[in-house]
Amino acid sequence: MSGYAIFNIKVTNPEEYKEYIAQVKPIAEQFGGEYIVRGGESVTVEGTWTYPRTVVIKFPSYEKALAWYHSKEYAPVKKIRLDNSVANAIIIKGA
Repeated sequence: MSGYAIFNIKVTNPEEYKEYIAQVKPIAEQFGGEYIVRGGESVTVEGTWTYPRTVVIKFPSYEKALAWYHSKEYAPVKKIRLDNSVANAIIIKGA
């Protein structure tokens, strides 16, 4: 069963956040991650979608998604995101 990392993000420092964007994809790919959604036009049709940017990364398994998120490779890059944005994030099992 696949695993998905889903982020709803508000970038607070666009210049510094560019460094996160440049570094994160290769690390996710090391864990089998494939970007399904990375920003893009959207419309909220129900409820509240807090922030304007949505990212969805598909991993081969839920365990791989968790391994990526908690990995030593991602840790310094994650700090760039945390320092330059606010977000809601989940890792979820999926089809």
